[in-house]
Amino acid sequence: MIPGYWKLVFQVTGWHIAASICYYAVYAGTPFFRDEFSLSGVAVGLVITSLTLGYATFLLPIGVATDRFGERRTLSVGLAGLGIGSILVAVAPTYGLLLVAVFLLGSTYGTATPGTNKAIFDGVKPSLHHRAIGIKQIGPTMGSAISTLLVTGLVGFFFWQLGFLVAAVGGLAVAAVFYVTYSGTATREATYPDFGGLVGNRSYLLLVTAGICIGAGFYTTTGYTILYLEESVGAAVATGGIILAILQVCSSVGKIAAGWVADTVPRDRRVTTHSILLVQTVAGGVLFFVLTAVETAHAASIVFSALGVFALGSTGLYYSCISTVVPDTEIGAASAVGQFTVTIGGLLAPPLFGYLIDAVSYTAGWSFLGGLSFVASLFVLAVLTTSR
Repeated sequence: MIPGYWKLVFQVTGWHIAASICYYAVYAGTPFFRDEFSLSGVAVGLVITSLTLGYATFLLPIGVATDRFGERRTLSVGLAGLGIGSILVAVAPTYGLLLVAVFLLGSTYGTATPGTNKAIFDGVKPSLHHRAIGIKQIGPTMGSAISTLLVTGLVGFFFWQLGFLVAAVGGLAVAAVFYVTYSGTATREATYPDFGGLVGNRSYLLLVTAGICIGAGFYTTTGYTILYLEESVGAAVATGGIILAILQVCSSVGKIAAGWVADTVPRDRRVTTHSILLVQTVAGGVLFFVLTAVETAHAASIVFSALGVFALGSTGLYYSCISTVVPDTEIGAASAVGQFTVTIGGLLAPPLFGYLIDAVSYTAGWSFLGGLSFVASLFVLAVLTTSR
């Protein structure tokens, strides 16, 4: 029989996958938005920014609601909202309404981080936290991989909107099942995050600053991979979709592997988690620069696979690192702000990347992300050398 806490992890991970299929379908749809509405690279970036802005705007209020009403309610309502948002994206008749639709979709995805993190930290024993977080965090990458195959695969036989409609039906179905079968963890009186208690924590401030750079690499790479492969390498959209799916699968592998190492290495957890994150950010920076020399789809698939393990895979351990630099009483506020800074990177970087590829080249865009990854590694290194 599966222990209760692993059953909880599998339920939350299943929710995260279904929710991420709806959310990341927007990333897979970028080439179709571009063609449907005749968009520039910057305009494509603004679609991702609008999606991420919706997420960022509602992240903290939803975190408070999750503490008050429990993750069972907020996650169920959030996933139902994601399904409805996916339908709105599919039927949007203009670019302006598309931006509104993706904003609304992003706002309901704000239930993901506070709800799933609360479930893990409240329902899983501490010695398994890093592994459980690593498993749970495959939700975004597996969801992105599946949505990519849906959106780019079905368009070859039907129409591009069908992938969004299939994602919507799946999301609504999983929301209903989750609400009926998930028992949840304890609720408590709603409180607002104690931001003041975090300001004096130098290690935490350094870490969440690194999170901006980590988020920039994650969101921008996910949003522009297919366009890059089509426009720069000459690969078909379907091929680009497969490579993006591989990227996301490798990201899941990186998250689980990093979490397992962090739980099993017999050293101080703070030192272990931050050392692994340092390796991931440095390797990610190198790989972004290697990507500037890629000329074939086969070579690109190899580099993107490695980027998945290191650059995109670092988002899993990032949350584990947060839990090691703040007291248990501040984990809720710390996680919310940490996710917010990652999201800020997702707000700012895609349009800048789009400007660079329009005005200069993809080489400039990938170099920009490589530089940010190295900056992130410097902040992580600084955490390792400070006591608090």
